[in-house]
Amino acid sequence: MLSSSHANALETKHANLEARLHEEMNRPVPDTGTIQQLKKAKLRIKEELSHI
Repeated sequence: MLSSSHANALETKHANLEARLHEEMNRPVPDTGTIQQLKKAKLRIKEELSHI
């Protein structure tokens, strides 16, 4: 049960990061540093999800 709720929380974080990434990339002048950070955070969450 714990891993299921943990997985749901991670999936929610991943979706939020995806939305922020999409938002940043569609700005007139996207911040490449922010984009890199968001992509790395998404990758860490995806890796953690694969180990649950």
